[in-house]
Amino acid sequence: MAEPTSSRPTPAFPIGLIALDLDGTLIGEDFVIGSRTVAAITAARARGVAVSIVTGRMATSALPYARTLGLVDPIVAYQGALVRALPPPSADPRLGRILAHRPLAADAARDVIVWARSVGLEPHVNHLERFVIQADDPRAEDYSAWLDSRAEVVPDLLAWLSHPISKVISVAAASDPIPESVLAEGRRRFGGRAAVTISHPRFLEFLAPGVSKLVGVRHLARRARVPLGRVLAIGDQFNDVEMIAGVGHGAAMRTAPAAVRAAGRYVAPPVTEEGVAELIEQLVLATPERAARNAVALAAAHRAVDGDLAPDGSNDEGAVDPGPVESAPTLLDASHA
Repeated sequence: MAEPTSSRPTPAFPIGLIALDLDGTLIGEDFVIGSRTVAAITAARARGVAVSIVTGRMATSALPYARTLGLVDPIVAYQGALVRALPPPSADPRLGRILAHRPLAADAARDVIVWARSVGLEPHVNHLERFVIQADDPRAEDYSAWLDSRAEVVPDLLAWLSHPISKVISVAAASDPIPESVLAEGRRRFGGRAAVTISHPRFLEFLAPGVSKLVGVRHLARRARVPLGRVLAIGDQFNDVEMIAGVGHGAAMRTAPAAVRAAGRYVAPPVTEEGVAELIEQLVLATPERAARNAVALAAAHRAVDGDLAPDGSNDEGAVDPGPVESAPTLLDASHA
């Protein structure tokens, strides 16, 4: 179940920006980026293509993967709520300056926490590079291990929440994926007060209204002076839907839920088959003319497998522009920190 999105830009070549989700897209359960994917991204960057990680994680948690890939472009964290510059490796472990930050109001965050507990979820808070939980949270060790970050423990999370924060994340039990009905109810209850999404089968997240990964991608595109039609974005969960649907070359992983695949022009092979590398090789490293033909074939393959899920016209060769687009897009201003 996706939030409404604006019309998809016409895909154009050459692709000038690649926006990559992390978990379930770049890395699997082993948390390792495959060698073919590293090589493809390195080759894309050598051609002048901007590449960024666009994740629900905190920027600190995404930094090691950015270093593995040799990236220099900003990290988009917290589903688009935070954009941080990526400084030279010599600055590690310090992060670069905040380029954009859209926090969630404290009163909305407190109401989210009360509601999340009422539906059996354990909420905690992310603010900038801080991860804050209540002392009696039974899932603290589980999430700390996943993030590779230690939590700040407070006696009462509601009492601690006196200022706007980056996001609230509510965690289900290890064996219980969050039903789409809970996502729908969260969106209904907090409409206009918070953006609500699922970033992992067990993670329901609440952000400032209007925040999505697409906001972060627009920031990156404006910075790189790349029109959205020449952006490739790849993801695998509900939190990726706006990003996938809002660029010219949006792709969902084959393992994504049906509603997420429906947002994509293409479907990428799973992480175990290095699907990110496959799409970069087909759409970025090929010549613009060859890439345009590959795009038509990939979109047709999506329609053949997913039928009505595929976007209308996704197999229409006339919808793909093989030539460069010179004009920069008009983008949502995400520059206030």
